[in-house]
Amino acid sequence: MKIYLSIALSLYWFIAVSQQTKVDKTKANDLKDVVITGQYGQQTLRNSVYKVRTISAEWIKLRAATNVQQLLNTELGFRFSNDLTLGTSDVSLMGMTGRNVKILLDGVPMVDRSDTRESLNQVDINTIERIEIVEGPMSVVYGADALAGVINIITKNPDKQLLNLSVRIQEETVGKEYEALSGKGNHLQNITANWKNSNWSVLGGFTHNDFGGWNLASKTATIQEVAAIANRWKPKEQYLANTKIGYLDHNFSIWYRFDGLKEDIDVQAGLNPNTYKGLLQTYTTHRYTQQLQSAYKISNNLQLSAVAGFTKLDRATKTVIHDFTNNTEVLSTAAGEQDIARFNAAIFRATAVYILNRLVSFQPGFEYNRDAASGQRISGSPVINDYAAFITAEIKLGGVINIRPGLRLIKNSVYNAPPVIPSLNAKLILTKDLNLRLGYAKGFRSPALRELYYDFVDASHNILGNPNLKAEESNSFNGSLVWTGLYDPNVELCTTITGFYNIVKNRIDFGFSPTNTSVTTLINLSKYKTAGGTLDHVLTFQKKLQVRLGVSYIGRYNDLSENDNLQTPEFAWATEVNSNVTYTFPKISGSISLFYKYTGSLPSYQLTTENNAATAKLVKIGSFHTADLMFNQNLFKSLTINAGIKNLFNVTQLSNSSTASGGAHSTGGAAVPYSYGRSFVLGLTYNWNKQ
Repeated sequence: MKIYLSIALSLYWFIAVSQQTKVDKTKANDLKDVVITGQYGQQTLRNSVYKVRTISAEWIKLRAATNVQQLLNTELGFRFSNDLTLGTSDVSLMGMTGRNVKILLDGVPMVDRSDTRESLNQVDINTIERIEIVEGPMSVVYGADALAGVINIITKNPDKQLLNLSVRIQEETVGKEYEALSGKGNHLQNITANWKNSNWSVLGGFTHNDFGGWNLASKTATIQEVAAIANRWKPKEQYLANTKIGYLDHNFSIWYRFDGLKEDIDVQAGLNPNTYKGLLQTYTTHRYTQQLQSAYKISNNLQLSAVAGFTKLDRATKTVIHDFTNNTEVLSTAAGEQDIARFNAAIFRATAVYILNRLVSFQPGFEYNRDAASGQRISGSPVINDYAAFITAEIKLGGVINIRPGLRLIKNSVYNAPPVIPSLNAKLILTKDLNLRLGYAKGFRSPALRELYYDFVDASHNILGNPNLKAEESNSFNGSLVWTGLYDPNVELCTTITGFYNIVKNRIDFGFSPTNTSVTTLINLSKYKTAGGTLDHVLTFQKKLQVRLGVSYIGRYNDLSENDNLQTPEFAWATEVNSNVTYTFPKISGSISLFYKYTGSLPSYQLTTENNAATAKLVKIGSFHTADLMFNQNLFKSLTINAGIKNLFNVTQLSNSSTASGGAHSTGGAAVPYSYGRSFVLGLTYNWNKQ
């Protein structure tokens, strides 16, 4: 009932406001946000052929976020899952899991060790200028993995000032647990400096993020006591460093960026009361990313750009047997308890933008990707080379229609990638305030090295890679209608309606080996589908008050619907509602913000046996409400205070009626971990500038 009421109120608001008399037909805000993802150059949101969502640096500051997941968890269409066993999390978008979402850092693909997109939370939040989200396949432009969409994390450039120094300290409770500056709680320290003159710029930063864990047993707790604790959020400590050096003149630019990460996640298995010994485990990740990007404007009609990137990712597992009687340690010799997996990826991408005339432009390009892996759990030392050539065109007709067709040609050294990937997008200006975007794209996701060659075998797991996997392919259709109006010099309303339908073939998922049911492997399923839509409003009043209200309805394919005897629907539908309210107090340079989201229950159908007959059972992960309340205050032009409450409704875990037991870390029949509960935040940011 709450969902239908929210939809009804949302529609009523749109209809009622749209009937008001417009007092000024000039461009309201003209959606001045500039985007670059998938564009030929910098482009306003209003003029972009693609529907792009943005999260700005100002929005990040208001959220007092410590990682990207905190920024996205109240966005429509996003869901996160947490694996407490490995200390990682994953994201889903438009009903598809993270393996179908392309994560980019300044346009360079992020590398992940496993199926989850843990790289999202291994980016320094303090270095982000904005995040651009494009929903729907972007495989023509960005290649594999972009079936569900692209999340492009764009980092900051040095400010206009000659010299800038920024220091940020933030302390946060973890539930009711907290110790000042270190230990229990969440502790963040950052320092960033940048220098800029007419052509050269240098930026550097360092961040320490220390999460003390939550709901942990004492170090001397027994194995039984540790197992009895419902949620065990593992301690995690991150050190992140970055630097960016650039040169820019009128027609030429070049810049180099380095990002480094060291992350430790600590695990304790509990004390054996008979021997007074216990297992202590540490997962250590090292990630190094380098990129060099350049652009050269040859003439007003021709511009060249290129990017070269290299990422090195290592994740090591170290397990020791700790003797609590004499405080000594020895390495464990059990299967899988000492391990290191190494991954590296290189990319070179070159594009040109050629403007034939004011109506027709072209963007041809070439891309080369190389992925390699090694380690105890990797079969051999595999390498995948991927070569692609692509071209898109932008055709403007009559000043009201903008059409962008595209093609990508692919050659892969390991698997049979689809040889040609097409796309067709169009933007139609229906009226001065009303724009329609329509799109079709064929997407693909290549089997990753970890899916082809990664074998995870220990005392509890027997999961093997499958070198015979086929590439996933999709056909996707999407559309959006955006209306922007000014009803009063001080009031602006933007309403967006979107819809999408995705059909995926050869979807890769976990299943039992056909030759040995005790072994889990990866297999290609016949098909998978998602469908849905969103309705979103943004109201701005006197540039002081911004209110956002949105609702989404997303269906995920139920493969049991193919069995005529079970009579189940084709899709299992889930609803989300979000609302963000920010009010600014100009006289005191402060603001108050509320970020809210209702995430409806996530249904699915499960095959069970009742009375010796197969039947389909509807199971659900429970619905929940989440909200953050934040206060922001600027003092003395250089000091900013952030304070607030996160997870107001104190959600820690979600109900789960599933009894499924498949997968490496199944939560079938158990509550699903969501968060460590309500937390209180206090942060200080100091900025010093020299002109």
